[in-house]
Amino acid sequence: MLRELAIRNFAIIDDLKIAFDDGLTILSGETGAGKSIIINAVNLLLGSRASAKLVRTGADAAELEALFDIPADCRVAEVMRAADYDASEGLLVRRVIAANDRHRIYINGRLATMQVLKTLTANLASISGQHAHQGLLKEEQHLAILDQFGNLVGLREQTAQLHQQIVPLLEKLKDYRRREQQQAEHLELLTFQQAEIEQADLQPGEDDALEAERTRLKNAANLQQTVQHGIAVLYSADGAVVERLAEVGKRLEQATRVDTRLKPITDQLNGLMYQLEDSASELRDYLQTIEMDEAHLEEVEQRLDMLNKLKRKYGGSLDAVLDHRDRIEKELARTRSIGKEIEATRNRLASLHGHLAATARELSAQRRQVAEQLGKHVEKELATLKMTGTRFEVLLSPNGQDDGAEPFLTVDGYAVNENGMERAAFLIAPNVGEALKPLAGIASGGELSRVVLALKAILAHNDAVETVVFDEVDAGIGGSVAEVVGRKLEALARFHQIVCITHLPQIAMYGDRHFRISKHVNKGRTHTRIEPVEADARVHEIARMLGGLEITSTTLDHAREMLGRK
Repeated sequence: MLRELAIRNFAIIDDLKIAFDDGLTILSGETGAGKSIIINAVNLLLGSRASAKLVRTGADAAELEALFDIPADCRVAEVMRAADYDASEGLLVRRVIAANDRHRIYINGRLATMQVLKTLTANLASISGQHAHQGLLKEEQHLAILDQFGNLVGLREQTAQLHQQIVPLLEKLKDYRRREQQQAEHLELLTFQQAEIEQADLQPGEDDALEAERTRLKNAANLQQTVQHGIAVLYSADGAVVERLAEVGKRLEQATRVDTRLKPITDQLNGLMYQLEDSASELRDYLQTIEMDEAHLEEVEQRLDMLNKLKRKYGGSLDAVLDHRDRIEKELARTRSIGKEIEATRNRLASLHGHLAATARELSAQRRQVAEQLGKHVEKELATLKMTGTRFEVLLSPNGQDDGAEPFLTVDGYAVNENGMERAAFLIAPNVGEALKPLAGIASGGELSRVVLALKAILAHNDAVETVVFDEVDAGIGGSVAEVVGRKLEALARFHQIVCITHLPQIAMYGDRHFRISKHVNKGRTHTRIEPVEADARVHEIARMLGGLEITSTTLDHAREMLGRK
């Protein structure tokens, strides 16, 4: 509930303070006195966009402040606590609008952002003025009003939450499918490369071993000749090294009988002879291993050629080829997992769609029941506002059918959005015998004002907004209709704090409190002043509203009669 409003250096207002209370508060005054400026100030404190053009001429900045009482159990208190504000202190909003466009927002003395301000004030107050009337002409608001009337907001929020969960999953599914399609050719290439490497059955170091084997096979004849010659020279030929060493050994052995100092040398030669015999034996064994097989050489050449091709394709070495094979296996595993992701995402979407379909159908069924009730309630309220005989209906139309619509956002053939599976439109026939037509097409300013007031009255019990400001509620009406509107505002003030700006005495007379806004010129500057009017001052203000500039005893008597009747 709005308790205090302070405005400094804002448009033509230099310094103005207003204290508000429960019930119906009336603001009146001559045209141009600054009533609409006060509405603009409240709008700014609720989060509308600021402009340096609003700063009073000659001032560096405009300052706006509003203090709201916040009940401990209301939605705003929950939001405040979540944002680490103490709701027991109330909500103090301060906006500084600088002439250099460097504006600032303070909430309970702390610097804040526009987003925080809008979050805190979303359910705090509403301005029902020209913009609200024009907003009622937009059909997207009609569904919200219907849901509020039928206490269907929770069900609609469930639908919205399910819709909001489905949309990103659909984007994820599209991304998976796109990647799957893009990777089809790449997957084919990877599969081919994997098969090519696996069929080669590579072994680490195999290329070096084959190179050595090819060299041996190519030089087999030369190796054979060299080894055979070595065997002959060392052991088997006449005059072989072993034979000649044996002869030398015998002679040295005989010589040791003469000089024993030759014995160590003789023993060395005998040992050397045995080593040569072993070497000759090993050469004979080696000779048996020499392979002179052209077919096997061809196989080795082919194998090396295949290995070299793989090395050229996949990194230049056998180790690089094996590393590439490992990378392919990992990439193929990731690529094939997309199929699993697609399946899991589709299963999740199917589950959510089932919940969405059930919730949207339930919401739609309840809306059909509530739409008829709302129409009857509006007709009844309009009858009390001098629009007897007016017919009012809520037309529900399913969202469009589209063969190409996303199945997971379709229920019973109709598209489902965050608001459900239908649209709502208010139809009205103000005069008996006329056909029902869209509200935007035929409602006059006075009729539209009364439709807004009727809806406010109907929604009074379940509207979460504490404070409602009515501006231009008297547009297009007068006389007895204005008095009926006044009584309706008085009744509405039992449920909400009502602030009403009006030019009509028939409405002003019902106020619990009455403020007069006036404009004065002092030292060449225009100043706006607001002051409470009570007792005789209020009689004079009502008389001014009745009779204009000249207040006569008749208008004063009429004003007293009106206030007394109230």
